[in-house]
Amino acid sequence: MPWIKQINEKDATGKLNEVYDELLSARGKISNIMKIHSLDAETMKHHLDLHLSIMFNESNITREEKELIAVVVSSLNNCSYCIHHHAEALKFYWNDEAKINMLISDYKSIEFPIRIHAILNYAEKLTVTPGLVNEYDVQNLRIHDLSDEDILNVNLVVSYFNFANRIANGLGVETSEDEAKGYKY
Repeated sequence: MPWIKQINEKDATGKLNEVYDELLSARGKISNIMKIHSLDAETMKHHLDLHLSIMFNESNITREEKELIAVVVSSLNNCSYCIHHHAEALKFYWNDEAKINMLISDYKSIEFPIRIHAILNYAEKLTVTPGLVNEYDVQNLRIHDLSDEDILNVNLVVSYFNFANRIANGLGVETSEDEAKGYKY
């Protein structure tokens, strides 16, 4: 159970009911990370818009790479909710549970292309020691053929999941195997 009250779909009215309907249309079901915002429908709507904009925008950073970043950041933050959700999304691309489990425990143990390692190392530094990130970290991404737009997109995914992890961890948002499955990718 989450640590604060939330309003279920059957009890939703007004703006909250509209946002729940939009969530069902966009994602196929309503996740607990969104439901935790049910006391503030306007913020839920903005969170949904932010999520969709970052994770589903057209960019050179693929959905698979975004889900990979999401799992790594969530693992570093020990956010079981987001780990489970985005590992489930990554299964859509990988279909390799052993590799996903390795990713969760230590992404550095997987042989990725050097570009992916550069992205994940940046994600780790921005997550664990954000005050130490500097221009050289961004230059390192450029060396690995990321454009400034790509770097922005990587930064947004990393930053978004640090935000979402703190909501989930800070309010006791839980997941189950059933709750983590069945979303539109």
